[in-house]
Amino acid sequence: MQVREAIAGLLALTVAAPETLAAGTCLRGINLAGAEFGAVGGLHGQAYAYPSQQTISYFAEKGFTSVRLPFLWERLQPKLDAPFDQAELERLIETVSSMRALGLKVVLDPHNYARYRGQLIGSKAVPVSSFVDLWVRLSALFKSDPSVIFALMNEPHGISAKDWVDAANAATSAIRKNAAQNLILVPGTAWTGAHSWFGDWYGGANAEALGRFQDPGNRYAIEIHQYSDKDFSGTNRDCSRGPEAVAAVAKLSQWLRDNGRRGFLGEYGVPADPACIASAKEMVSTVEKNADVWLGWAYWAAGDWWPEDEMLNIQPRGGKDRPQFAALAEALNGPIDTKACASLFK
Repeated sequence: MQVREAIAGLLALTVAAPETLAAGTCLRGINLAGAEFGAVGGLHGQAYAYPSQQTISYFAEKGFTSVRLPFLWERLQPKLDAPFDQAELERLIETVSSMRALGLKVVLDPHNYARYRGQLIGSKAVPVSSFVDLWVRLSALFKSDPSVIFALMNEPHGISAKDWVDAANAATSAIRKNAAQNLILVPGTAWTGAHSWFGDWYGGANAEALGRFQDPGNRYAIEIHQYSDKDFSGTNRDCSRGPEAVAAVAKLSQWLRDNGRRGFLGEYGVPADPACIASAKEMVSTVEKNADVWLGWAYWAAGDWWPEDEMLNIQPRGGKDRPQFAALAEALNGPIDTKACASLFK
Protein backbone atom coordinates (compact mmCIF):
# COMPACT_ATOMS: atom_id res chain seq x y z
CA MET A 1 0.00 0.00 0.00
CA GLN A 2 1.11 3.56 -0.63
CA VAL A 3 1.10 4.45 3.06
CA ARG A 4 3.48 1.62 3.95
CA GLU A 5 6.34 3.49 2.38
CA ALA A 6 7.35 4.69 5.90
CA ILE A 7 5.32 2.03 7.94
CA ALA A 8 3.80 -18.63 -9.32
CA GLY A 9 0.94 -28.65 -16.28
CA LEU A 10 0.16 -24.51 -15.40
CA LEU A 11 2.60 -21.66 -15.20
CA ALA A 12 2.54 -17.91 -15.10
CA LEU A 13 3.77 -17.95 -18.63
CA THR A 14 3.53 -15.92 -21.78
CA VAL A 15 1.85 -18.70 -23.73
CA ALA A 16 -0.66 -18.01 -26.44
CA ALA A 17 -3.55 -19.89 -24.85
CA PRO A 18 -3.15 -20.76 -21.14
CA GLU A 19 -5.40 -23.52 -19.88
CA THR A 20 -8.18 -22.83 -17.41
CA LEU A 21 -7.90 -23.96 -13.83
CA ALA A 22 -11.48 -25.23 -13.56
CA ALA A 23 -11.23 -25.50 -9.79
CA GLY A 24 -10.09 -21.92 -9.33
CA THR A 25 -6.80 -20.27 -8.60
CA CYS A 26 -3.79 -21.87 -6.90
CA LEU A 27 -2.50 -18.98 -4.80
CA ARG A 28 -5.02 -17.96 -2.17
CA GLY A 29 -2.88 -15.72 -0.09
CA ILE A 30 -2.45 -13.35 2.79
CA ASN A 31 0.02 -10.50 3.19
CA LEU A 32 1.71 -11.00 6.56
CA ALA A 33 3.16 -7.59 7.29
CA GLY A 34 5.56 -6.46 9.98
CA ALA A 35 9.09 -7.00 8.69
CA GLU A 36 8.75 -3.84 6.59
CA PHE A 37 7.53 -1.71 9.52
CA GLY A 38 9.43 1.07 11.25
CA ALA A 39 12.53 3.08 10.51
CA VAL A 40 15.30 1.33 8.62
CA GLY A 41 17.69 1.53 11.57
CA GLY A 42 15.11 0.30 14.07
CA LEU A 43 15.76 -2.80 16.13
CA HIS A 44 14.06 -6.12 15.49
CA GLY A 45 11.37 -6.69 18.09
CA GLN A 46 11.12 -2.98 18.78
CA ALA A 47 10.60 -1.23 15.43
CA TYR A 48 9.59 -4.23 13.32
CA ALA A 49 8.97 -7.97 13.50
CA TYR A 50 8.53 -10.96 11.22
CA PRO A 51 5.24 -12.88 11.55
CA SER A 52 5.04 -15.23 14.51
CA GLN A 53 4.62 -18.99 14.24
CA GLN A 54 1.18 -18.62 15.79
CA THR A 55 0.09 -16.20 13.08
CA ILE A 56 1.57 -18.31 10.28
CA SER A 57 -0.18 -21.41 11.62
CA TYR A 58 -3.51 -19.59 11.98
CA PHE A 59 -3.64 -18.60 8.31
CA ALA A 60 -2.43 -22.01 7.13
CA GLU A 61 -5.21 -23.64 9.14
CA LYS A 62 -7.74 -21.23 7.61
CA GLY A 63 -6.99 -22.62 4.14
CA PHE A 64 -4.65 -20.02 2.74
CA THR A 65 -2.16 -21.57 0.33
CA SER A 66 0.39 -18.78 0.17
CA VAL A 67 1.89 -15.83 2.03
CA ARG A 68 3.20 -12.62 0.57
CA LEU A 69 6.06 -11.65 2.89
CA PRO A 70 7.07 -7.97 2.86
CA PHE A 71 10.53 -6.95 4.06
CA LEU A 72 12.87 -3.99 3.60
CA TRP A 73 15.76 -4.07 1.14
CA GLU A 74 17.83 -1.71 3.31
CA ARG A 75 17.59 -3.97 6.37
CA LEU A 76 18.55 -7.08 4.43
CA GLN A 77 21.32 -5.31 2.55
CA PRO A 78 22.46 -2.24 4.52
CA LYS A 79 25.03 -1.38 1.85
CA LEU A 80 24.37 -1.69 -1.87
CA ASP A 81 26.26 -4.44 -3.71
CA ALA A 82 27.45 -5.87 -0.38
CA PRO A 83 26.66 -9.10 1.49
CA PHE A 84 23.35 -9.35 3.33
CA ASP A 85 23.14 -8.57 7.02
CA GLN A 86 23.51 -12.00 8.61
CA ALA A 87 21.02 -11.52 11.43
CA GLU A 88 18.32 -10.15 9.12
CA LEU A 89 18.98 -12.89 6.58
CA GLU A 90 18.59 -15.53 9.27
CA ARG A 91 15.24 -14.02 10.26
CA LEU A 92 14.06 -14.07 6.66
CA ILE A 93 15.20 -17.65 6.06
CA GLU A 94 13.70 -18.85 9.34
CA THR A 95 10.34 -17.24 8.52
CA VAL A 96 10.28 -18.68 4.99
CA SER A 97 11.17 -22.11 6.39
CA SER A 98 8.35 -21.91 8.94
CA MET A 99 5.87 -21.11 6.19
CA ARG A 100 7.16 -23.79 3.86
CA ALA A 101 6.99 -26.39 6.66
CA LEU A 102 3.22 -25.81 6.71
CA GLY A 103 2.95 -26.21 2.94
CA LEU A 104 2.57 -22.51 2.20
CA LYS A 105 4.04 -20.98 -0.93
CA VAL A 106 6.01 -17.84 -0.10
CA VAL A 107 6.18 -14.64 -2.12
CA LEU A 108 9.32 -12.67 -1.30
CA ASP A 109 8.34 -9.00 -1.41
CA PRO A 110 11.00 -6.26 -1.17
CA HIS A 111 8.56 -3.61 0.03
CA ASN A 112 10.47 -0.63 -1.30
CA TYR A 113 8.43 1.14 -3.99
CA ALA A 114 11.39 0.99 -6.45
CA ARG A 115 13.53 2.85 -3.94
CA TYR A 116 16.53 2.30 -1.66
CA ARG A 117 16.92 4.76 1.17
CA GLY A 118 14.45 7.00 -0.64
CA GLN A 119 16.34 7.07 -3.95
CA LEU A 120 14.82 5.60 -7.11
CA ILE A 121 16.20 2.52 -8.83
CA GLY A 122 18.04 3.81 -11.88
CA SER A 123 19.26 6.96 -10.15
CA LYS A 124 22.94 7.75 -9.63
CA ALA A 125 22.59 6.70 -5.99
CA VAL A 126 20.84 3.39 -6.80
CA PRO A 127 21.94 2.11 -10.21
CA VAL A 128 20.01 -0.70 -11.84
CA SER A 129 23.06 -2.91 -11.28
CA SER A 130 22.47 -2.66 -7.52
CA PHE A 131 18.86 -3.82 -7.92
CA VAL A 132 20.21 -6.70 -10.02
CA ASP A 133 22.70 -7.51 -7.26
CA LEU A 134 19.85 -7.81 -4.73
CA TRP A 135 18.12 -10.42 -6.88
CA VAL A 136 21.31 -12.30 -7.73
CA ARG A 137 21.88 -12.78 -4.01
CA LEU A 138 18.25 -13.60 -3.16
CA SER A 139 17.82 -16.03 -6.05
CA ALA A 140 21.02 -17.87 -5.11
CA LEU A 141 19.62 -18.43 -1.63
CA PHE A 142 16.13 -19.63 -2.62
CA LYS A 143 16.50 -21.20 -6.08
CA SER A 144 16.49 -24.72 -4.62
CA ASP A 145 12.84 -24.29 -3.56
CA PRO A 146 10.44 -23.64 -6.48
CA SER A 147 7.68 -22.83 -3.99
CA VAL A 148 9.43 -19.58 -3.14
CA ILE A 149 8.22 -16.89 -5.53
CA PHE A 150 10.20 -13.80 -6.45
CA ALA A 151 8.17 -10.57 -6.48
CA LEU A 152 10.64 -8.13 -7.98
CA MET A 153 9.42 -5.04 -6.12
CA ASN A 154 6.43 -3.69 -4.26
CA GLU A 155 4.47 -0.91 -5.97
CA PRO A 156 6.99 1.03 -8.06
CA HIS A 157 5.96 4.64 -8.49
CA GLY A 158 7.57 7.90 -9.53
CA ILE A 159 9.61 5.94 -12.09
CA SER A 160 8.72 5.87 -15.78
CA ALA A 161 7.16 2.69 -17.12
CA LYS A 162 10.08 2.37 -19.56
CA ASP A 163 12.75 2.76 -16.90
CA TRP A 164 10.97 0.34 -14.58
CA VAL A 165 10.66 -2.35 -17.29
CA ASP A 166 14.35 -1.93 -18.13
CA ALA A 167 15.21 -2.57 -14.47
CA ALA A 168 12.80 -5.51 -14.24
CA ASN A 169 14.28 -7.05 -17.40
CA ALA A 170 17.81 -6.72 -16.02
CA ALA A 171 16.90 -8.34 -12.69
CA THR A 172 14.93 -11.14 -14.37
CA SER A 173 17.76 -11.92 -16.78
CA ALA A 174 20.21 -12.11 -13.87
CA ILE A 175 17.90 -14.41 -11.89
CA ARG A 176 17.72 -16.83 -14.84
CA LYS A 177 21.48 -16.65 -15.45
CA ASN A 178 21.78 -17.64 -11.80
CA ALA A 179 19.99 -20.94 -12.67
CA ALA A 180 16.92 -19.98 -10.65
CA GLN A 181 13.66 -21.11 -12.26
CA ASN A 182 11.35 -19.78 -9.55
CA LEU A 183 8.19 -17.98 -10.57
CA ILE A 184 8.76 -14.23 -10.92
CA LEU A 185 6.11 -11.59 -10.26
CA VAL A 186 6.63 -8.34 -12.14
CA PRO A 187 4.57 -5.24 -11.30
CA GLY A 188 4.00 -2.13 -13.32
CA THR A 189 4.66 1.40 -12.17
CA ALA A 190 2.06 3.80 -10.72
CA TRP A 191 1.59 1.44 -7.77
CA THR A 192 0.71 -1.30 -10.34
CA GLY A 193 -3.02 -0.59 -10.10
CA ALA A 194 -5.56 -2.26 -12.36
CA HIS A 195 -7.46 1.02 -12.50
CA SER A 196 -4.38 2.84 -13.86
CA TRP A 197 -3.00 0.06 -16.09
CA PHE A 198 -3.98 1.69 -19.35
CA GLY A 199 -3.20 5.27 -18.34
CA ASP A 200 -0.05 7.24 -19.14
CA TRP A 201 1.17 8.08 -15.64
CA TYR A 202 4.94 8.26 -15.99
CA GLY A 203 6.02 8.27 -19.62
CA GLY A 204 3.87 5.45 -20.97
CA ALA A 205 1.13 3.08 -19.87
CA ASN A 206 1.91 -0.18 -18.08
CA ALA A 207 -0.21 -2.01 -20.66
CA GLU A 208 2.18 -0.82 -23.35
CA ALA A 209 5.49 -0.87 -21.48
CA LEU A 210 5.07 -4.38 -20.04
CA GLY A 211 4.95 -5.61 -23.63
CA ARG A 212 8.74 -5.23 -23.53
CA PHE A 213 9.17 -7.35 -20.40
CA GLN A 214 11.18 -10.48 -21.16
CA ASP A 215 11.76 -13.58 -19.03
CA PRO A 216 14.24 -16.05 -20.55
CA GLY A 217 12.73 -18.73 -18.30
CA ASN A 218 9.17 -17.88 -19.35
CA ARG A 219 7.90 -18.37 -15.80
CA TYR A 220 6.30 -15.16 -14.65
CA ALA A 221 3.08 -13.33 -13.86
CA ILE A 222 2.10 -9.69 -13.79
CA GLU A 223 1.47 -8.48 -10.24
CA ILE A 224 -1.51 -6.16 -9.79
CA HIS A 225 -2.79 -4.27 -6.74
CA GLN A 226 -6.30 -2.88 -6.51
CA TYR A 227 -8.21 -1.19 -3.71
CA SER A 228 -11.81 0.01 -3.67
CA ASP A 229 -11.78 3.29 -1.75
CA LYS A 230 -12.29 6.78 -3.12
CA ASP A 231 -8.79 7.16 -4.60
CA PHE A 232 -7.97 3.42 -5.01
CA SER A 233 -5.16 3.74 -2.44
CA GLY A 234 -6.48 1.51 0.34
CA THR A 235 -5.97 4.33 2.83
CA ASN A 236 -9.56 5.52 3.25
CA ARG A 237 -12.30 4.00 5.36
CA ASP A 238 -14.71 3.48 2.45
CA CYS A 239 -15.27 1.31 -0.63
CA SER A 240 -17.09 3.91 -2.68
CA ARG A 241 -15.35 2.88 -5.91
CA GLY A 242 -15.79 -0.85 -5.48
CA PRO A 243 -17.70 -1.34 -8.75
CA GLU A 244 -14.98 0.54 -10.65
CA ALA A 245 -12.25 -1.51 -8.98
CA VAL A 246 -13.95 -4.79 -9.89
CA ALA A 247 -14.52 -3.56 -13.44
CA ALA A 248 -10.83 -2.62 -13.70
CA VAL A 249 -9.79 -6.14 -12.65
CA ALA A 250 -12.26 -7.63 -15.14
CA LYS A 251 -10.85 -5.42 -17.92
CA LEU A 252 -7.32 -6.38 -16.95
CA SER A 253 -8.33 -10.05 -17.05
CA GLN A 254 -9.18 -9.61 -20.73
CA TRP A 255 -5.90 -7.79 -21.35
CA LEU A 256 -4.01 -10.70 -19.78
CA ARG A 257 -5.96 -13.14 -21.96
CA ASP A 258 -5.47 -11.14 -25.15
CA ASN A 259 -1.73 -10.87 -24.50
CA GLY A 260 -1.09 -14.44 -23.36
CA ARG A 261 -0.15 -13.34 -19.85
CA ARG A 262 -1.02 -14.46 -16.35
CA GLY A 263 -1.67 -12.22 -13.36
CA PHE A 264 -1.51 -12.21 -9.59
CA LEU A 265 -3.59 -9.84 -7.47
CA GLY A 266 -0.95 -9.14 -4.85
CA GLU A 267 -2.92 -6.68 -2.71
CA TYR A 268 -6.52 -5.77 -2.06
CA GLY A 269 -8.45 -5.25 1.14
CA VAL A 270 -11.48 -3.54 2.63
CA PRO A 271 -12.78 -2.20 5.94
CA ALA A 272 -15.13 -4.36 8.02
CA ASP A 273 -18.28 -2.77 6.60
CA PRO A 274 -20.97 -5.10 5.12
CA ALA A 275 -21.04 -3.23 1.79
CA CYS A 276 -17.24 -3.29 1.59
CA ILE A 277 -17.12 -6.99 2.44
CA ALA A 278 -19.61 -7.63 -0.39
CA SER A 279 -17.37 -5.61 -2.72
CA ALA A 280 -14.30 -7.62 -1.70
CA LYS A 281 -16.19 -10.87 -2.26
CA GLU A 282 -17.02 -9.69 -5.79
CA MET A 283 -13.35 -8.86 -6.36
CA VAL A 284 -12.21 -12.34 -5.28
CA SER A 285 -14.99 -13.91 -7.35
CA THR A 286 -13.87 -11.98 -10.43
CA VAL A 287 -10.33 -13.29 -10.05
CA GLU A 288 -11.52 -16.86 -9.41
CA LYS A 289 -13.88 -16.79 -12.41
CA ASN A 290 -10.95 -15.76 -14.59
CA ALA A 291 -8.57 -18.44 -13.30
CA ASP A 292 -7.34 -19.08 -16.84
CA VAL A 293 -5.36 -15.85 -16.49
CA TRP A 294 -4.99 -15.36 -12.73
CA LEU A 295 -2.67 -17.38 -10.50
CA GLY A 296 -4.49 -16.08 -7.46
CA TRP A 297 -4.71 -13.28 -4.95
CA ALA A 298 -3.38 -12.10 -1.60
CA TYR A 299 -5.47 -10.13 0.88
CA TRP A 300 -3.92 -7.06 2.51
CA ALA A 301 -3.32 -7.58 5.34
CA ALA A 302 -2.55 -9.35 8.60
CA GLY A 303 0.38 -9.53 10.98
CA ASP A 304 1.14 -9.49 14.68
CA TRP A 305 1.95 -5.81 14.93
CA TRP A 306 -1.11 -4.19 13.37
CA PRO A 307 -3.06 -1.98 15.78
CA GLU A 308 -6.56 -3.14 16.65
CA ASP A 309 -8.10 -0.30 14.69
CA GLU A 310 -6.20 -0.91 11.42
CA MET A 311 -9.18 -0.93 9.06
CA LEU A 312 -8.04 -3.63 6.59
CA ASN A 313 -6.52 -5.91 9.22
CA ILE A 314 -7.72 -9.54 9.46
CA GLN A 315 -5.34 -10.60 12.21
CA PRO A 316 -7.59 -12.53 14.65
CA ARG A 317 -8.80 -10.63 17.66
CA GLY A 318 -9.43 -12.55 20.86
CA GLY A 319 -9.29 -15.81 18.95
CA LYS A 320 -12.11 -14.71 16.64
CA ASP A 321 -12.05 -14.25 12.87
CA ARG A 322 -12.40 -10.74 11.50
CA PRO A 323 -15.55 -9.85 9.53
CA GLN A 324 -13.63 -9.58 6.24
CA PHE A 325 -13.17 -13.36 6.26
CA ALA A 326 -16.72 -13.53 4.89
CA ALA A 327 -15.38 -12.15 1.60
CA LEU A 328 -12.72 -14.87 1.38
CA ALA A 329 -14.49 -17.94 2.74
CA GLU A 330 -15.96 -19.20 -0.54
CA ALA A 331 -12.63 -19.03 -2.35
CA LEU A 332 -10.67 -20.45 0.58
CA ASN A 333 -13.07 -23.39 0.88
CA GLY A 334 -13.46 -23.96 -2.86
CA PRO A 335 -12.05 -27.00 -4.67
CA ILE A 336 -8.48 -26.83 -5.87
CA ASP A 337 -6.82 -28.87 -8.62
CA THR A 338 -3.92 -30.14 -6.55
CA LYS A 339 -2.14 -31.79 -9.48
CA ALA A 340 -2.39 -28.75 -11.71
CA CYS A 341 -1.28 -26.40 -8.97
CA ALA A 342 1.64 -28.65 -8.05
CA SER A 343 2.89 -28.35 -11.63
CA LEU A 344 3.38 -24.64 -11.05
CA PHE A 345 6.08 -25.27 -8.49
CA LYS A 346 8.37 -28.02 -9.73
